[in-house]
Amino acid sequence: MMMVSENNTTIKVTPPTKGLFELMIFARHADSPDPYNWVCSYQIQCLEPQNGEKLPENPFNFWGLHQNVRDFGIKGSSHKGELLVAPQGTLLLTLQTSRPLLAMYELVNKDLDAALSKKCVAAQAEEEKLSCHVLCPFQGYYWLSVFVKDLEGSTFRNAANFLIRCLRPVNQNELFPSGLSMNCGSGISSSGHGLSNPSHTAPIITTKLGKCNITFHTSTNIEVTASLSKDKVISPKYPLDRYVLVTHLRTKVSVCVVLPESGVYKVGIFGRSKDNKDFVHICDYVIRCFSNPSWHPFPRVYSRWMRGCVLLEPRTGVLQEQSWVRFRVKVPKAYQAVVLGQEKTVLQRTPNVVWEGDVFTGAAGTQVKLAAKFSQHCSSLEVILVFEVEGGSPASLGCSG
Repeated sequence: MMMVSENNTTIKVTPPTKGLFELMIFARHADSPDPYNWVCSYQIQCLEPQNGEKLPENPFNFWGLHQNVRDFGIKGSSHKGELLVAPQGTLLLTLQTSRPLLAMYELVNKDLDAALSKKCVAAQAEEEKLSCHVLCPFQGYYWLSVFVKDLEGSTFRNAANFLIRCLRPVNQNELFPSGLSMNCGSGISSSGHGLSNPSHTAPIITTKLGKCNITFHTSTNIEVTASLSKDKVISPKYPLDRYVLVTHLRTKVSVCVVLPESGVYKVGIFGRSKDNKDFVHICDYVIRCFSNPSWHPFPRVYSRWMRGCVLLEPRTGVLQEQSWVRFRVKVPKAYQAVVLGQEKTVLQRTPNVVWEGDVFTGAAGTQVKLAAKFSQHCSSLEVILVFEVEGGSPASLGCSG
């Protein structure tokens, strides 16, 4: 194992067997394209070899930080040396940067295939810091390689290689979800898209209640949407996107998430400005919950659910049959708001601009629709939210966050 810094080189040798070995050292100038020249040799007498696991092969030859790592924009690392220990199978590596950088990571272990390896790393890129959350599903040694580039750069360069020793692996069912981007949590991407003051800066959110609310401050020029996904869905009868509700206020956006079952989820956050038709990916969050939540989904959302719309009551998209439900909702620029179910209920507008009223749900299997008129001269109603009516006791139906 060779560690090279600006002014010195350290070489650690572990002979594979008992006996006499020769270590030959070759060198060249760091910027030279010429072949390496032989510098010196050492004879090593191994009296008793270490009976340990074979280390993973590192094609980049050096361990630790690259000797010219400052030229790459990296000032330092949270871990000194080449060997990192993960006693419980988890590790957080941070690199301090002198300028904003993007990073990619490669994790290698003899038992780890490429698909599983991608579920072991969550990357975060901030203005002056790169973070890599690592999960190790097998005991033994891992090689973690770090590649960085400038925001406008075209190619990633190998900036560091670390040897990780996992003492106790994590459960494979608790690995990160598939498809995480290189922008997890808040950071360069979220601030670059006009999202600031995040409620959650770290990319991993652990909840015992099975729900969370991710908020950002934002300009009125940005529209945000979100998706929820899970690698293996067991029981929910509704699409996972029904378990996310995005609410835009004047200077704030809220992404409320409730979980239908335990597990590890990915929340993808997307945004677009008024000048763009398509949403672009901003960042991902990982939500972990292992306490058997069973929240019901939010109501189905339609295009008229826009900035300023706020669902106050009911906060669940599943209503109890044959019961009275209090509706309270803010719908900006609406001239009339009604609820269409077994009967049509016209909501009344209060002085604080909340439309409210009591609605009878009717029989199970029907839908209750919140609709509004947005012009005095238009007779048609536009649907905003749709709720399902189901049977069963109120306790079994639960509610949403």
